Formats: sequence, C-alpha cells, structure tokens
Amino acid sequence: MKNRVNRFIILTVILLLGASCTPFKPKQRQSPEGELPQTFSLYAAESEPTARWWEEFNDPDLNALVNEALIDNLTLKEAWSRLDQIRALAVQAGSALYPDLTGTGGAYYARRRSDNGSLTTVTNEDYYLGVASSYELDLWGRIRSDRESALLEVTATREDLNTAAMTLAAEVANHWVNIISARMQKRLLEHQLETNLTFLELIELRFHMAMVSVLDVYQQKQVVENVKAEIPLVEVQEQLLLHELALLLGKLPRTSLKITRKDLPEPVEIPATGLPADLLSARPDLRAAGMRLRAADWQVSAARANRLPAISLTGQAQYGEGDLDVLFDNWLVSLAGNLAAPIFDGKQRAAEVDRTLAVVDENLAAYRQTVLTAVKEVEDALVNEAKQREHVKALENVVVTARRALEEATVRYRNGLNDYLPVLTQLLLVQGLERNLIRQKANLLGFRINLYRALGGTWTESLTP
Repeated sequence: MKNRVNRFIILTVILLLGASCTPFKPKQRQSPEGELPQTFSLYAAESEPTARWWEEFNDPDLNALVNEALIDNLTLKEAWSRLDQIRALAVQAGSALYPDLTGTGGAYYARRRSDNGSLTTVTNEDYYLGVASSYELDLWGRIRSDRESALLEVTATREDLNTAAMTLAAEVANHWVNIISARMQKRLLEHQLETNLTFLELIELRFHMAMVSVLDVYQQKQVVENVKAEIPLVEVQEQLLLHELALLLGKLPRTSLKITRKDLPEPVEIPATGLPADLLSARPDLRAAGMRLRAADWQVSAARANRLPAISLTGQAQYGEGDLDVLFDNWLVSLAGNLAAPIFDGKQRAAEVDRTLAVVDENLAAYRQTVLTAVKEVEDALVNEAKQREHVKALENVVVTARRALEEATVRYRNGLNDYLPVLTQLLLVQGLERNLIRQKANLLGFRINLYRALGGTWTESLTP
C-alpha cells in the first residue's frame, strides 16, 4: 500500500512539472507592424516636448481644466470600470491553475414513534464535516494560455483607457482654444460695430450737407446691421463650447468655468517628432492593438491544447459524528483521477482552432492598420501646421495691406476725390480678414494639439482612478 502511495505521489509530481510548461506557446512575431518609413517628412530635431504637453501653453486655467477632466470625466470613469471588469475576468481565468477547496457539512435527524403494545420513540442523529478538492493538470498549457491571453487583455484595456485620456486632454484643449477664439471674435465685432457706426455718422453728416446720396447711407447701415447679426452667432458658439467643455469635466452645462485668457497663445516651434518606429511605444492605441494580437496568439494555443486529453484529480476528506474524538487520526480520505480525451466531437475543437487563427489574422490586419493610421496622423498634423503657419503669415500681410488701402480710400473719400464705394469695399474686406485671421490662428493651435495627440506619450501611465 505504501509503495502504491509513493508511486502515485511521484506520478503526480511528474505531471505537475509537465504542466508547468506550455507546449503550444506562441512564437515571437517578427515586425508584425510591417515596413515603416525611416523618418517623417518634416522631421524636427528640437528637444523633446514636455510630457504633459498642454503645459507648454503656459496657462494655469488650461492646466486646471485638463487635470479636472482627467479626474471627473464620466467617460473616463466608465473606462476605469471596464478595466476593473477585465482584471476580474483575468483572475477568473487564472484560478483554474490552482486546486479548489470546498468545505462540506451535513446533519441528519430523525425521530420515529411506534406502538407495538407499548409506546416507543426512536431518535437517529448523524453529523459530518469534510472538504473536497478538484484540480485539472494543465499538461498542454490550455489554462495557462487562457490566463496569458486574459492578462494581455487587461494591459490592452488599460491602453484603451490611456488612449481615452489622451483624446480627452486634446478635446479640452481644443475647446479652450475655440472659446478664446469666440470671445476674441466677439470683441472684434463689437469694435468693428463702433467703427461702422462712426462711418455711418460721417456719411449721414455729409448726406445732410448734400455732399453724398442716400445710397451711401443705406450701404453703411447695411454694414452696421450685418455686424450686429454676426454677434449673436459668436455668442451662441461660445455658449455651446462652454456647455461641451462642462460635459467633458463631468459637470452640468451651465456650470461656470474659469477661462481668463484674453488672446490666443503663440505656438512654440514644432516639437521633436522622433522616428515613426517610436510611435509603437509612444501611442497607447498601438500598444493596445499589439497586446490584443498577442492575446489572440495565446487563444490559438489554448484551442490547440483543448484538442488533447485532459487529466483531472479529485479528492475528498470526511469525518462523522463518531470521529469527533479522533478528528486528526480517523479521516475518511478519497482521491481519484479522471482522464477525458476527445474522440469524436463533429470537428468542434478543430473549428475552434480555425476560428482563433482567423481572429489572429484579423488582429494582425487591425494592428497594421492602426500603425499606418498613426503614421498618417503625425504626417497630417505636421503638414497641416507647417502650411497653416504659412497661411497665417500671408494672411497677416494681407490684413496689413488691406488696412492701408482702407486708410487711403477713407482719406480720398473725405477729400472728395472718390465716392464711397472704394471705402465700403475695403471696409468689408478688412473686417472680414480680421475675423478670419482669428479663426485661422485658432486652427493653427488646433493642428498643434492634433500633433501632440498623434505623437502620444507615456504621461497617462501615472493616472489613477
């Protein structure tokens, strides 16, 4: 009997050692992202940008808004909850690597009365306690593969959260820029309204002196009313942006938000972009796609291992009422092993292997698509900012020239050298250019924010719920 127990223990140890390896462990992939360009088209060699890129705008209000959004944004809180769910599933997936232990207990009580000439009462009582355990020997690494896949899914879900945080920071910064732009446009329109009213007073005075026709008066009144009509549009734009920003902060739409800056900041020089290959570690969406590709590889290993025989061990120990005095000496112990080997399953397990292989191909294509999209986003942001800078510079020159032309047309009109049409034309042109210049400067900052977002970063790793 002792020899049998020893042989059983030795066999169990061998099986456990065999279970510690994973015969179907996926092979390491070589460059799954495919071919990447050596550099970006507009490679910048300046120093690396700060980790929290919005701080480069040097505005404490913006810093406070982004920090508040990263804490209170409800979409981000949803992402934290999803991460907790995936972590719990990973714990469940790995629990099968360890034996379970279940306590058992029961009680039986019966009382019977009989009358066979004399009244007799018979009472039966029985109590028992015990433990039961079961364990599947992971000979082929199926359980371990499932756990590895689940752990990679946890990492991928955290990277999804990091992606959401980066997107959130960019959205807050974009709303901040657009709110300041709307306020600048409103102030400009109010200033233009004052200028147009001054022109209207001058024309009306000249009309009363019979120096101009009533057509000039009506034309200038039309300009005044046009500016008045533009003011409500920028006001509603500002309010809608404030509502959206409040929602990003997890607040009610009418919440008062502190934005004290009067003018748009000037963007610094284009930050260092690094190499396209750097995006693989800098962008959380790429890291997430890579993790899901590896998780799919482990699922293939689990599906292949599931086609092989499985060995399960079950054990039980129990003692009853009569054993209470010899609790540790008189246990009733049972141990059994079960072997389950698939013989015919209608190709169910083989189809599962094919399915998981197709999932790998899907994730591989998705990963490469994500990589190409990331490179494209950086290229787009670089080109957009470079050309937008040229456009803003040229637009500033146009505004300067148009203002000079307006001054000259106004002088000639006051001196009676020309009618009001050249003044009206230049006035409309200048005021339209001034409003457009504010919008284009806001667009320039938007392209810079897009560049920061496209370059990614690791600042999200310090985020906590």
